[in-house]
Amino acid sequence: MAAWKLAPAYSQLSEDFGSLAAVFALQGERITKDAISEVIRVERQGVRYYVKRYRTAGKGLRRYLARTRVTTECRNLKRFGKWDVPTPEVVAAGLQRHNGAFVCGALITRELVGTQDLAYLVNQRDPRLLQPDWLRSVSQQVAAITRRLHDHHFTHNDLKWRNLLVDEAGKVFLIDCPSGSFWWGPVLSYRIIKDLACLDKVAKQQLTRTQRLRFYLQYRGRERLNGSDKKRIRKVVGFFEGRE
Repeated sequence: MAAWKLAPAYSQLSEDFGSLAAVFALQGERITKDAISEVIRVERQGVRYYVKRYRTAGKGLRRYLARTRVTTECRNLKRFGKWDVPTPEVVAAGLQRHNGAFVCGALITRELVGTQDLAYLVNQRDPRLLQPDWLRSVSQQVAAITRRLHDHHFTHNDLKWRNLLVDEAGKVFLIDCPSGSFWWGPVLSYRIIKDLACLDKVAKQQLTRTQRLRFYLQYRGRERLNGSDKKRIRKVVGFFEGRE
């Protein structure tokens, strides 16, 4: 059984994007590859697209789970759009099962033109990272995006600098969320700390203490820390201690 959906606005690309078989036959520039998936970039009619192809859902019972990484990522990107979180446009997505077991799946998104991820900018020592106004704007956007997710009881679960893109105008976009989900109670609190710790992992090497504190205050929408904030910050800072 195969379930595949191409957005109506891209029906003219049905020859290449109209079925799983066609998508898995595509040739393009390989961006990433791991044991579960690969990402290639293709160009059609002057527009570039990222094609993420899943060849397995993992080992054992993971193949039979109703919620796969490809369906979760597709739903999450669409949720982000509804929550006014800038994110890539989903062009097509779907999967194939056999006797209830996952066989393969894919997700196609449209390129965000002129963007680079924040981790890349750090590695390239991009001069914008030394511009206070640019950095303050990006920090405010990342804080607002993070708070918007958390206000919906949702956490990204891989909220790293490489999953935050910024364009030439300084607008921030959130990408790559196959493991994000909704949580409540103590588990939500833990997951929120993990999201913030993932962001701070690079920030503590790239930003000053004042800039990191400003980000947290932007995230909280406050001018000063209270007792609860200070406890959370200690947990964030110590989250990866002994794990690296």
